[in-house]
Amino acid sequence: MMNTFQFDTTSLLVALPEIFLLSSIVVILLLDLFLTKGFKQVTYYLTQASLLMTGILSYSLIGQPETLIFGDSFVLDDMASVFKVFMMGSAMVAMVYSRHYLTQHDLFRGEYFVLVLLSILGMMVMVSGYSLLTLYLGLEILSLSLYTLIAIARKRSGAIEAALKYFVLGAIASGLLLYGMSMIYGISGSLNISEISAFASDANLASRETLIINFGLVFLVIGIAFKLGAVPFHMWVPDVYQGSPTSVTMFISTIPKIAAVAMLVRLLVDGLGSMHAYWSDLFMILALLSIALGSVVALMQTNIKRMLAYSTISHVGFVMLGFVTGVITGYGAATFYILVYVLMSLAAFGVIILLNKKGFEAEEISDYKGLSKSSPWFALMMLVVMLSMAGVPPFIGFYSKFFILQQVISAGFVTVAIIAVIFAVISAYYYLQIIKSMYFNDAEQELTIAAPMDMKLVLSINATLILVVGLFPDFWMKLALSLF
Repeated sequence: MMNTFQFDTTSLLVALPEIFLLSSIVVILLLDLFLTKGFKQVTYYLTQASLLMTGILSYSLIGQPETLIFGDSFVLDDMASVFKVFMMGSAMVAMVYSRHYLTQHDLFRGEYFVLVLLSILGMMVMVSGYSLLTLYLGLEILSLSLYTLIAIARKRSGAIEAALKYFVLGAIASGLLLYGMSMIYGISGSLNISEISAFASDANLASRETLIINFGLVFLVIGIAFKLGAVPFHMWVPDVYQGSPTSVTMFISTIPKIAAVAMLVRLLVDGLGSMHAYWSDLFMILALLSIALGSVVALMQTNIKRMLAYSTISHVGFVMLGFVTGVITGYGAATFYILVYVLMSLAAFGVIILLNKKGFEAEEISDYKGLSKSSPWFALMMLVVMLSMAGVPPFIGFYSKFFILQQVISAGFVTVAIIAVIFAVISAYYYLQIIKSMYFNDAEQELTIAAPMDMKLVLSINATLILVVGLFPDFWMKLALSLF
């Protein structure tokens, strides 16, 4: 039976980061109504201050004993707190990049920042969700905010189409996920993750009960795979990446992936870990299909955002391989991989946004021709990002792939590891194609950078971290392992 909900005011301290962020959203939304056009930058600075304070509050909760509040539907543990800190840091970096893009394309509006903060609030609820209802609530807050963000540039070609496509497919995926949750709830009689875990691990389950759980499990996997953008539920990824404003594409491709992995951990590892033998086979197929399709189709792309979309699909395949292993070190490697991917993807989109100017978006690979001559420093930054994504040592992207493959081989899936390596080598081609454009081709038009100094500085630090963190991967891998 579910615990009777009893409100305790001390539980508010556990949810303080979420409460503070929600309060900030209300204040920013109301304040933006009264700001004149010349003071709209205040919204940006308040957004950054809110993210910083939320990150500090989340950091202060690291190391606290695991605590369940709000009728055991919301959990505080180290995984939740560390993920929230990474999400806040990544969001602050994304906002620095976004400000330049929004200013250049006349999209600098208060509602943009409010929607970003709302989506982050949804992600925080997902990360700490410990009941099927809470997880779904967080997912919907995130999804509804993203649908609107994609369509915010109404005059942009493809933006409305991308928003509608994401909305329709997202609604179908949410419905399937909800159907799977209803089946799990119907057979277990509980929404709580720990109670579902206890029910699923019961050795005396009837065959009918096992069948219903497995059936519900399939729908859960479909919903999670859609949010991650895994094949064959990837249909939205290339079109949404290409059609959205670049700042929105950057946001979608990074921070929500952390929340999706958190939901995966809560539902499948914490809740249905005893059924690993059933869902790992599904994950194996989805992972290999994602790695294969993402690596091959990206070879044919000329639009860099579309290429990065297929690249994301391939990276997601590697993350899913970590969960196939069924061991804590595999889960840790997958968590390490997704955090590294967010760091790399932020830098990649940062360079794309850097080259944006009024009336021009550097979306084609040909736009990067001769970048090494006009801006050698930022060409070097893009070089670091591309080599890291390709998995070249000593960059952090190499170690993220290495740790995953190490765990896959240890689990006895040698053939799977070989297939993954082959496609990783194939994927190196399209990353090298960008490097070739920057260093070996002459520019078709003069590339000028008009980005503010704060963006140049943050982007430089972002790209440098890809190398620096790569020199000390063990510390970060141990941090990822400590979350399980």
